[in-house]
Amino acid sequence: MTRGILVAGNESSLSLAIAREAAKRVESLATAFIQNRLDPSVAIHSETMGEGSTHIPLNWNPGSPISARSVILAAENRLGQIDDAVLVCSPPAIRKRPNELSHGEIESIVNDNIKGWFFLVRELTLKFRARENGTLSLVMNDISPGGKDDTVDIVGPSAAAAFRAFAQGILASSSGEPYRTIAFSSADGGNDEDFAAYIFKLIDEGGKRDSGKWYKYGKLSLFGR
Repeated sequence: MTRGILVAGNESSLSLAIAREAAKRVESLATAFIQNRLDPSVAIHSETMGEGSTHIPLNWNPGSPISARSVILAAENRLGQIDDAVLVCSPPAIRKRPNELSHGEIESIVNDNIKGWFFLVRELTLKFRARENGTLSLVMNDISPGGKDDTVDIVGPSAAAAFRAFAQGILASSSGEPYRTIAFSSADGGNDEDFAAYIFKLIDEGGKRDSGKWYKYGKLSLFGR
């Protein structure tokens, strides 16, 4: 059976780089990207994925547990099974004051950047535990606060902090599980392609021995570890 990879997360240059790196390893790649509802211009389209594998885009409504289950079932139906799931937290910068956010925007922010991860990880870990195999990778960029003259980004840092705490909890609870759970972060602020290559190098090399480990990529850490 061929390898099945699912990449899910915010639409961003990092998500695209990780999906392209994953596509080098498989005939078909499934993705479930969270659309930036406040800036649709950053949408990732199939033609941006590059050549070499079939891109299978899946619709995901992060605020719905039913949608999370549907994403997993659809990915399994098209790929055979999910061997690797890479979840990418790279939230958009939203430089608005709290009073400028509508109720709908606030609800979307919470759904897309907090609730969605819980629902999707629940479904993935249920599958991996039942099969007693699989790799769950949690990936994030450390968020820049922006320039001193910029309006403060009240979403990106908050979403990243929530994801970091969530990932730390997932790693801490992974001991004894039959599947592998690892996490990655980058404070480099540099090349997304290099970070993506680093992530998959470690995913490809690994086994259960590094489950629960957080890898930090950047110029100040030797080999990013």
